[in-house]
Amino acid sequence: MSEQTAIIIPARYGSSRLEGKPLLKAGGKYIIQWVWEKAKTCKNVDRVIVATDDERIFNTCKEFGAEVEMTSTSHKSGSDRIAEVVSRHPEIAYVINLQGDEPLIEQENIELVIKGVLEDKSVDISTLVREIKDENEVNNPNLVKCIFDNNNFAMYFSRSKIPYERNVGESKFYGHLGIYGYKKDSLIRMTKLPQTTYERAESLEQLRALQNGMKIKVAIVNNIPVGIDTKEDFEKFKSMVEK
Repeated sequence: MSEQTAIIIPARYGSSRLEGKPLLKAGGKYIIQWVWEKAKTCKNVDRVIVATDDERIFNTCKEFGAEVEMTSTSHKSGSDRIAEVVSRHPEIAYVINLQGDEPLIEQENIELVIKGVLEDKSVDISTLVREIKDENEVNNPNLVKCIFDNNNFAMYFSRSKIPYERNVGESKFYGHLGIYGYKKDSLIRMTKLPQTTYERAESLEQLRALQNGMKIKVAIVNNIPVGIDTKEDFEKFKSMVEK
């Protein structure tokens, strides 16, 4: 059986800040469609699947030609939703969790995540970071910071400013971008593990993997993908693509 690499896009209708976000239209396409089309352009990908618990999203994705699967409504996170999908597909060996609200993410960024999980046998998970130069961003708990070792393996993720600067100017700061690549076995193992103390404290799921000894490989990128979280974000994106 061939080992497939799949990009899976988890999509929910309910969002506290922007209801029905995946089905908002800009430039003649739905948000989820923009993301799906970007994913389809990536190298080393065998298939792109939308994973949703909502029939409106399911039907819309079918209309524009996407492969889409219904999932349980009880999942607490996108990785749980993705794990349900890949557990039905023995042919899928590598999985990319691509957020459904980042239509502006660079194709090269997605491919870097794929590369991170395909090329190193010791890697369980791969992800991206970018350097933060703005002090407000460094101190913003909504932007997760990451420190990693000399081989680019994550040591810790935090909502706090890490490292603490006892000696100013001695360190750079890196912000985490929420895209992940997984070995299928690592994803399924992680989603079955109980929540850990650090995960509960910081409300960061990737800490469950780290606390259980899993290896997360980090690649550094220069650009900042802009997610659509609010009505203002959507209007900005809409005016950009409709120019």
